[in-house]
Amino acid sequence: MSALQATAIVLWLGLTTYAVFGGADFGAGIWDLAAGGSERGLRPRALIADAIGPVWEANHTWLIFDLVILQTAFPPAFAAIMSTLFVPLCLAALGIVLRGAAFAFRPLATGYAGRRAAGAIFAASSFVTPFFLGAAGGAIASGRVPVGNAVGDPWSSWLNPTSVLIGALAVATCAYLAAVFLVFDARRQDPDLVAYFLRRATLAAVVAGALAVAGIVVLRVDAPSLADELTRRGWPLVLASGLLGTAALLLLRRNAPRGTRSLAVGAVVAIVWGWGLAQYPDILPGELSLADAAAPAGSLDALLIVFVLAALLIAPSLALLYLLDQRSRLSGHGLGSDVATNVPPAGLPSEPGHRGM
Repeated sequence: MSALQATAIVLWLGLTTYAVFGGADFGAGIWDLAAGGSERGLRPRALIADAIGPVWEANHTWLIFDLVILQTAFPPAFAAIMSTLFVPLCLAALGIVLRGAAFAFRPLATGYAGRRAAGAIFAASSFVTPFFLGAAGGAIASGRVPVGNAVGDPWSSWLNPTSVLIGALAVATCAYLAAVFLVFDARRQDPDLVAYFLRRATLAAVVAGALAVAGIVVLRVDAPSLADELTRRGWPLVLASGLLGTAALLLLRRNAPRGTRSLAVGAVVAIVWGWGLAQYPDILPGELSLADAAAPAGSLDALLIVFVLAALLIAPSLALLYLLDQRSRLSGHGLGSDVATNVPPAGLPSEPGHRGM
């Protein structure tokens, strides 16, 4: 394997990891948005806050990691993407900042109006951020990012059927992944909410499936080159994504939790790598190959060395963080208790899992 191929794999691994962990993080915020009023949504929001409390900042490590790899290893592609897709990427960055600030300050707000405003900003940002990131990905995948500084159209590059479709699919995928994870969190902390999040996982899976089916027509019309490559090279992974996501949902509904999260994660991994396989060996389809965009060989070698050292230092810490979180060893870390104590509990249903959507 060449240094170029190894660097491309490292880049895609970072993207995949952010899609999984960051996606589940954003999806939890989407369900915060859909939880209902302050009383009805009290317990779901408390569970969501406790679930993402220890990891919501750590998840953005992967986004920063990918940006550094892209800029260092493939500078022409970085310049083209950042300049042409300046609008959606800035809106996504704004969403990330507002989301984090609102999540951190919501429990500190002294009045009901302040808490409600912070909660609305957190939840809305969780919805729009994956949409804009997905729209940017759709622009790249459909070949609408030409080489050069701000050469592409700043609006039509991402305001098109393919980008809108992939943005919506990103939102649905995040919601599905988060709901699957939250089913397990509910089993540990609030069993009454298991059915509540299981229904939401089902809804997100249905929406994602419908968007995927609609995407067959949209890509054929709007991005035929991408559709051809997905059909020719990426179809096994696209098919695997649908099968893994469906299997995870069926196991959840049969109350068979073992392996369910792995299947849901596998569905996301498969679709991301299906995209990568369809696009390879181009980094900007139809415009720029990986080889043409690559930095000098010495730079790639140094980058890979730094990557290995960073992985040895950071990966164990992140693994320990996720492990402790999943074993509920970080109780009291999150903001769920603050959410619970800041909202009056009067009228709270005793079994929110058996209420309507």
